[in-house]
Amino acid sequence: MRRVFLLSFPLFALAIAALAQPSNTEPALQPGVPPPSLLPGPDHEVVTLWPGGAPGSEGKTEEETFRVLGDLLVLSNVHRPSITVYLPPEKIATGAAVILAPGGSFREIWITHEGFRVADWLAQRGIAAFILKYRLQNAPGSDYKTMEHSLADIQRAIRTVRARASEWSVDPGRVGVMGFSAGGALAGLAGTHYDDPVANHVDEIDRLSARPAFQGLVYGTPFARPMPLEAKVTKDTPPVFLVAGGADKIAASYPDVYKMLVEAGVPTELHMYAGIAHGFGVRPANPPAVAGWLDRFREWLFAQGFLRNG
Repeated sequence: MRRVFLLSFPLFALAIAALAQPSNTEPALQPGVPPPSLLPGPDHEVVTLWPGGAPGSEGKTEEETFRVLGDLLVLSNVHRPSITVYLPPEKIATGAAVILAPGGSFREIWITHEGFRVADWLAQRGIAAFILKYRLQNAPGSDYKTMEHSLADIQRAIRTVRARASEWSVDPGRVGVMGFSAGGALAGLAGTHYDDPVANHVDEIDRLSARPAFQGLVYGTPFARPMPLEAKVTKDTPPVFLVAGGADKIAASYPDVYKMLVEAGVPTELHMYAGIAHGFGVRPANPPAVAGWLDRFREWLFAQGFLRNG
């Protein structure tokens, strides 16, 4: 008999929202183009997921907004979901690919240390990476819904990478997701709602599978309790890599999540770093104890058979 676990999470969403709210001393969001020094170079293509406009964003023409915190770029007000492409050099390309969903409480997208830097690390090791800009339920004035719009964005990103797999030297069967904080919740939803019907069928891309081959959930997951987003876990749920800090209250239930996934028959690995708080991502100042978490993720990809050539 197949075991199905249903979870939901209002308090989790409130907790991550509280952590990512800007303080009175932090810069406010502003419209316009961020400083070029904080953006990827021209070699990194930006692909709009729906060239004719995303379903549910009709009539929304406002600019994206941003703020800068030290060396970190933070985005909001996304109406044109996209992926930024980081391809590895051809001679080291493994065929594996990861779609990255940075966090920010579904209010913002912390795209530097949970996006650009992670993508660059992966690409340098032969793994194609695609940074997702998704629509945000909690952005100022937003009428978007996570289950309706953000989930559609990451599903469309998975399908888009598969549609262009040959062009990008990607194996369609080895396209996974990795999310951070709220992005981890979104990545986990992609791993449990992949067989939902497409609500707004636009083109042939929508006929492709949205099932991620694997899930990297970094200090955020829809499997933590309690939650407003429903996640259905079965033995067919894609393999899960969990990583978080031991001093992170949001990730306190990660050991329980690990146990639940293993009991459901899902291949799962868990790493908890003692004394580490929420939001470490890839930062130069990260303590040595947690600095190697991406190495552990890559080792896990090898162990699971997703890296066969690198």
